[in-house]
Amino acid sequence: MWIIFRKEINQFLNSLLGYLVLVIFLVSSGLLFWVFPESSVLNYGFAEMGAFFSFIPFVFIFLIPAITMRSFAEEKKSGTLEWLLTKPLSEWSIILGKFMAAWFLVLIALLPTLVYFGSLWILGSPAGNIDAAGVSGSYIGLLLLAAVFSAVGIFGSSITDNQLVAFVLSVFFCYFFYSGFSAISTINVWAESSSILQYLGLDFHYQALGKGLIDIRDVFYLVSVSLAMLFGTRLVLTSRRW
Repeated sequence: MWIIFRKEINQFLNSLLGYLVLVIFLVSSGLLFWVFPESSVLNYGFAEMGAFFSFIPFVFIFLIPAITMRSFAEEKKSGTLEWLLTKPLSEWSIILGKFMAAWFLVLIALLPTLVYFGSLWILGSPAGNIDAAGVSGSYIGLLLLAAVFSAVGIFGSSITDNQLVAFVLSVFFCYFFYSGFSAISTINVWAESSSILQYLGLDFHYQALGKGLIDIRDVFYLVSVSLAMLFGTRLVLTSRRW
C-alpha cells in the first residue's frame, strides 16, 4: 500500500496540475474567509468561522475530484492497471494506497487554513474569544468529509479511462451525496420520511460535527460511506479480471 501511496504523491507533486489545484484551493479559501461578503469574517462583529466552514465543502466538491480523477482513469488509459494487478499487490493495497494519497493531499491543503483560526484567536476581544470546540469539530468534519469525497473520487476514476469523465462523475456524486438528499427531502411528498432523507445526506452529519459535539454516530456514518465507496471500487476492479 505504501508503495502506491508514495507513487501517487510523487506523481501529483511532480505535475503542474498538482500545484495548480493546491494554489486554487488556498486562493479560494482565502477569498472566502477574508474577501467575499457572504463569508468574510471581516463582516461579522465577532470571531467565528461558521461561514467559512459552510462554503469549504463546496470547494472540496471540485478540488478532490481534480486530485482523484487520474487515479485509475490514467492507469486504464496507459495500460498500467493490468500491469499493477499482476504484481504481488492486492487490490486493497492499490485502492487504499491511492485513497490515502488523495486524503493526505487534502490534509496538506487544509493545514495552511489553520492560520485563519490563529488570526481570529489573536484578533478576538479578548484574545482567544472564539468557539474552539466548534472549530475543532468542523475541522474533524472536514477531514471525514474529505475522506468520503476521496473515496467517491477513487470510485469515479475506476469506472472510466477518461480523466474528464471521471472528474464530472465524481463532482456529481460528491454533490449528490452532500446536498442531494437534503434537497430531495424538501419536496412535499415524503411526509415523515423527509427526516430520514435528511439523515442520509453528508451535510447533516458534517453540520452536526461543526457544533463541537463529536457524536460517534456521525463519525460512523461518514466512515461507513467512505468504506462503501472503496468496496464499490474493489468490485469494479474485480470485474476487470473476468
